[in-house]
Amino acid sequence: MPAPTHTRSHRPAADGVEIRLPWWAVALPAVAFAALLLMILSPGQAHAATTDPALGQLIERTFQLLFR
Repeated sequence: MPAPTHTRSHRPAADGVEIRLPWWAVALPAVAFAALLLMILSPGQAHAATTDPALGQLIERTFQLLFR
């Protein structure tokens, strides 16, 4: 008995559906990745914070650049 074959094609839909993401859906994971990467790359410099934490400064600077 022959194996059943699929009748559906693997071509994209012809209706042209387009998926769009808001800007923050790309920006937030990128910022989170950058923050985690910074923590991994410089673990020897960890110390008690006496001023604003570096992550807070990074987020503040990111918002300043995004909302000029």
